[in-house]
Amino acid sequence: MADHREPPPVHPLPASVVLLFLAIAAVEAVLTLGAQGWIGGPQAVGWRLLAINDYAFFDEIFEQMWRLQVWPIEHLRRFVSYAFVHGSLTHAAFAGVILLAMGKMVAEALGQWQMLAIFFASVVAGALAYALLVDERLPLLGAFPGVYGLIGGFTYLLWRNLGALGENQYRAFTLIGFLMGIQLLFGLLFGGQKDWIADVAGFAVGFGLSFLLDRGGWSRLREKLRHD
Repeated sequence: MADHREPPPVHPLPASVVLLFLAIAAVEAVLTLGAQGWIGGPQAVGWRLLAINDYAFFDEIFEQMWRLQVWPIEHLRRFVSYAFVHGSLTHAAFAGVILLAMGKMVAEALGQWQMLAIFFASVVAGALAYALLVDERLPLLGAFPGVYGLIGGFTYLLWRNLGALGENQYRAFTLIGFLMGIQLLFGLLFGGQKDWIADVAGFAVGFGLSFLLDRGGWSRLREKLRHD
């Protein structure tokens, strides 16, 4: 008998995207519930500060490791662990929502392992850029460098599709231009740290890595450069 069931109106999220989102959400849930006094007792109020101290990325720590040429695991892990600690529930929620949207599109187009590679490579690149290009005492924390890496992957997909249609491929950069414009505006109005450097680095790595992870992507890039 033929199956006449209609396909679901919303395609399920790739498992890799769900797991990544749940990892971020689980950490934030513990920190938020602890701050509200729902779990952990009175000492849980300070869990977020402890998590930032133990897992966020600090430029000062990197500079000390570089100076001494000593690379302990408990500090090297900060290149990745900072992405799972956020400054607030709102901070984590925004990162999580964009992660779900961008991660779904990148994972479906390039593959789930490729999506994870883009995310974590962008996280590490964001920390390196923050350490090497910024003299900042405030810690780097949150998933946004990895999320911007996925935006870079999404931009690559737009760039690829626009090229296939023979249209202006520079239109693919509209989203990142808009986001960077908003960050610049907020920075001018309200000040703040220079963590946008990490976001830009994450985007650049995500965009560039997509050429290598997409079958035929490197060939398309060489063809584009040859004609330009």
